[in-house]
Amino acid sequence: MPSVAEDREFPVCLGATSIYNGQINITPQGSGGMSDTVKIIKNQIAFDELTRMAAAMFGNMVKAVVDIEREVLAVDGELHSDLEALLIEAGSNPQSLWRINLYPELQGDDFVEFDSMINMRPSQGNKIRGVEDAKTREKIIQVVAKRISR
Repeated sequence: MPSVAEDREFPVCLGATSIYNGQINITPQGSGGMSDTVKIIKNQIAFDELTRMAAAMFGNMVKAVVDIEREVLAVDGELHSDLEALLIEAGSNPQSLWRINLYPELQGDDFVEFDSMINMRPSQGNKIRGVEDAKTREKIIQVVAKRISR
């Protein structure tokens, strides 16, 4: 399976795939409540686009999954599990994936929320919905800062 860094199309069960400006865009089949496209961000996404995604889906929030090993970000899905599946299909290691919520209207520490049921992984020492390890949280914030241009 090609890696995200190869910058080309790859098969995904969610629907049509296209790549533009370092973003892999997936158009889900039947969209049933999902946004028009979910994206794997391997370069950067404009902050304005993130704000539009928030307004279109949840009003003030964008769900995201961060691959801290490959330093990519999947955004704009209805469920964290949809974004996680997309990254795994694109070659991510499930143990490197962390789920977050982004709030474009907020600044500083409030911009990133470390809250998702599927962050609970006792086998990795994470027994809460958040991210217990400070180094992991910092790595998540670094990836988000690298991929979202303000």
